[in-house]
Amino acid sequence: MTASSATEMIELAPHALIGKGLHRECYAHPDDPSLCVKIVVAGNCNENRREAAYYAKLNRRGIAWDCLPMFYGLIPTNLGEGAVFDLVRDHDNRISLTLAHYLASQKLTARHGPALRRALDELRTYLLEQRVITMTLKAKNILFQQGPEQTAKLVVVDNIGNSDFIPLANYSARLAQWKIQRKWARFERSLAEDYADNPAARELWRVEKR
Repeated sequence: MTASSATEMIELAPHALIGKGLHRECYAHPDDPSLCVKIVVAGNCNENRREAAYYAKLNRRGIAWDCLPMFYGLIPTNLGEGAVFDLVRDHDNRISLTLAHYLASQKLTARHGPALRRALDELRTYLLEQRVITMTLKAKNILFQQGPEQTAKLVVVDNIGNSDFIPLANYSARLAQWKIQRKWARFERSLAEDYADNPAARELWRVEKR
């Protein structure tokens, strides 16, 4: 049974909590270790419904899902309506950790420096080519997924979608790319400020601006 076809309520236990953001909590799916369930816990806006609507637009465009988790639909849970996504794991089956985790440690940043540099560049290219708009880009909302043989990529797992009152960039490739470039420049500036005391991290955004 796929997540989108599930009709029975699932039980989410406290020990299954993976992470918590400003508006949502993320739980491991009790019946499928490859999935997670996001529950809205705060705020006036239903992040799950907003995100589901944007994912529907991406599906209709037939984008590649290289740097986004797949979305499988909304399901009932004991904690309220949940949104089901791929649970991002490293090649050793451990749940992938955030980019913030790797940038907070000079030792980790230095160890994974080349892979992080490539992954950042590849994520920027992915967002522009696939025209994926995010409300904000934050290191805590991006996972660094380690693959076999020193391969790695960044996966955006939150704040996906266009929050503009009139979302013109959803219908114009040129406007979408302009918006993505602006958000990426803001993202790089925030990284440089937030991790200014990490010499190894500073090396990551010493790239030629396009």
